[in-house]
Amino acid sequence: MTNDVVRDIGEQGVLKRLQRFCPSDIVGDDAAVMPNPEPGQLLVVTTDVLVDGIHFSDRTTSAEDVGWRAVAANLSDLAAMGSSPLGITVGLSLPGNVAVSWVERLYQGMSECLQPYNTPIVGGDVCYSPVITVSITAFGQVLPQHVMRRSHAKVGDVILVTGVHGGSRVGLELLLNSEFGKDLSDKERSPLIQAHQRPQPRLDVLPQLWEIIASQFPILNNNPVPDQPNHQGGFCTNDSQKKVPLTAMDSSDGLADAIAQICRASGVGAVVERNAIPIPSILPQLASPAQVWDWVLYGGEDFELVLCLPEPLAQVFVEKLAAGSAIIGYITSGTEVCLKDSTGMYADELLTLSRGFQHF
Repeated sequence: MTNDVVRDIGEQGVLKRLQRFCPSDIVGDDAAVMPNPEPGQLLVVTTDVLVDGIHFSDRTTSAEDVGWRAVAANLSDLAAMGSSPLGITVGLSLPGNVAVSWVERLYQGMSECLQPYNTPIVGGDVCYSPVITVSITAFGQVLPQHVMRRSHAKVGDVILVTGVHGGSRVGLELLLNSEFGKDLSDKERSPLIQAHQRPQPRLDVLPQLWEIIASQFPILNNNPVPDQPNHQGGFCTNDSQKKVPLTAMDSSDGLADAIAQICRASGVGAVVERNAIPIPSILPQLASPAQVWDWVLYGGEDFELVLCLPEPLAQVFVEKLAAGSAIIGYITSGTEVCLKDSTGMYADELLTLSRGFQHF
């Protein structure tokens, strides 16, 4: 491995090094040429930007982990829309003194995150910047009846999460503060740090959701895809032919943020049961209750899905999914999102967008 920095090999040299991470039959021209989505599917596009010093630092994140996290953020957004990935492009801004090996390791981490989904890097751009910036645009496809939106929650739906919350924020604290959790064993520390450095986008749960919907509502399997698909999404029940919308958002900006955003977009409220929220079992031993719940609700970067579904469907989904998934509340009329505690240990609390991470 050489000690070259990017200014030593120039833009074309950097591009040549990075093209080996891309399919040779797609990259190399002014733009990528990709197949259309499969017939009857809709194209889904999302972009996410990570900036050195804001979203990552060398104190907590290796180059490979920066690449992984950048890709995971985009794949998580695709999962929240119900879509499967087709490819990504990467916009990379670099200071001239960044090591070429760091850039290659960045792309190695991207490739490792993409590999389970057979998703290629199909192009991008490299330019100079005083700060490292990684901007990824991801492309996916989804059947019209599988589109999930934030605006479809309705009164009576239950709120379901696909996994535990708070782990990523605690993992970050372990990386930042050597005194924090110093009595933890490696076995206890490792999953928390992994939750922060290598979060898993929940694309894996979508096939299970479609399978459950199709088995409970067989009409879905027989519905012809219309020539002009309905972009609103949802599925039809077998008995009434009435469309039941699908609602989801990922929790990368925090669990409370996701629930509040869904409620705001849908014009509804919610009740969330504190003791139903799945959290890492070690968490209460590491901090005060107030700190624990701040990390669980507002810590962010857990990359789980938050779904609002009819209760019978949600119950089957939780039984099939297991591993940390849980029904944690229900949708109400009104606009308030209230966190309740059935044990009476905590007073009711309103969940708001203002306490979560905001760039400005």
